[in-house]
Amino acid sequence: MSATKPKILVIRGGAIGDFILTLPAIAALRRQYPLAHLEVLGYPHIAQLAVAGGLADRVQPIEARGLAGFFARDGRLEPDLMDYFSEFDLVISYLYDPDEIFKTNLRRCLFGQFIAGPHRPNEREFIHATQVYLKPLERLAIFDADSVPHLALGSRPSTLDTTLALHPGSGSESKNWPEAKWSEFIARLINSTELNLLLVGGEAEGGRLQRLAATIPPERRQLAQNLPLTKLAQYLQSCAAFVGHDSGISHLAAALGLRSLILWADTLEEIWRPQGEQVVILQELTGVATISVEKVVNELRKLVRDG
Repeated sequence: MSATKPKILVIRGGAIGDFILTLPAIAALRRQYPLAHLEVLGYPHIAQLAVAGGLADRVQPIEARGLAGFFARDGRLEPDLMDYFSEFDLVISYLYDPDEIFKTNLRRCLFGQFIAGPHRPNEREFIHATQVYLKPLERLAIFDADSVPHLALGSRPSTLDTTLALHPGSGSESKNWPEAKWSEFIARLINSTELNLLLVGGEAEGGRLQRLAATIPPERRQLAQNLPLTKLAQYLQSCAAFVGHDSGISHLAAALGLRSLILWADTLEEIWRPQGEQVVILQELTGVATISVEKVVNELRKLVRDG
């Protein structure tokens, strides 16, 4: 590593949850090399979270057209990108590269150290994803790093808002609690608590969000739909708690330190669950759709009371 100001590049594609599960590795690099310039090559709308949280200095887009050559055997490499990669003392890549084509091409212009990390955990090993993504850093003598993602966008309010964040969607309908149960749950909250509700969602949840919002008194609801992730994180950070599914937004809420109740479907919890002391996973053997509203209300009450 350079004796002056070393330059480190972490390459990470994937969805929101994949990126957040890689945050412990990025944070470990930041702690090990506090004077380094740490850059992320990824999807800017996601990876910008690392910059906002002080874990990275800059993000570059992984969608850059010139990168295509790096994924072709003996590909034509753009001179500007060759110069770009040559500046780094260390590159850690979590790209899917089974034939090592990207690695081979990168070696044509990289003079520093290259470490290949896994694109995804091997689910047969039952090791949590954050620990899997930290494992390659042992080559840098980084052992026993904190495997819990932590993200802070400024200081968290000392007195939290009386707002409960709800994310009634996910990347797959099979992971979702039925809309009718969300509606009943929201009615219980409106009638038996003084909580305000922040409904979170993207394009996929558009209709569901609008229908659920229509059941909430206007003065007690707020919509956070299609917001940039850094803006959404700021909203979530001031909430009292969060309820959601197996989704990237649930990982974001947990990384922000929210008390989180996650209604879990059939993804392997040992590998993919959001990490954190204040994260509660609620699951039924018969499937997420069979989780009762009563059980969710009781678990939320317990979480908010004990958190």
